[in-house]
Amino acid sequence: MNGMDSIARLLITMGILILLLGVGFWLMSKLGGGGYRIPGDFVIRRGNFTLYFPLASGIILSIIVTVLLNLFLRR
Repeated sequence: MNGMDSIARLLITMGILILLLGVGFWLMSKLGGGGYRIPGDFVIRRGNFTLYFPLASGIILSIIVTVLLNLFLRR
């Protein structure tokens, strides 16, 4: 398997994951599950300005993606 095959396989896998995430978020919004927050996600509201900084969600997502990539892309 040459380098192009590996890149193609990675891009296809990432595309499928993005599609599944998109469908999941779409279903969550239809079922009323959108707008979730966990402790560690910061929201700053000042007048007509709102800043949402998902620190804890980003860390958890990073850990999950790291574990999944290590499981599936291990040689």
